[in-house]
Amino acid sequence: MSRTLIIVGLVIVAVGILWPWLSRIGLGRLPGDIVVQRENFTFYAPIATGILVSVVLSVIFWLINR
Repeated sequence: MSRTLIIVGLVIVAVGILWPWLSRIGLGRLPGDIVVQRENFTFYAPIATGILVSVVLSVIFWLINR
C-alpha cells in the first residue's frame, strides 16, 4: 500500500512539473472543460480533462495489476 502511495505521489509531482508542456498539446482545454471569466474572477472546472486522466490512470493500473 505504501509503495502505491509513493508511486501516485511521484506521478502527481511529474504531472505538476510537466504541466506547461502538457497544456501546449491541449490537455486542460478539452471540449467539456468549463471556463467562466469575469472582470475580477475566473472559474475553471476541468471536467473532460479529469475524466480523460481518470480513464488513462484506470487503464494503466489495470495493466499493472494484470
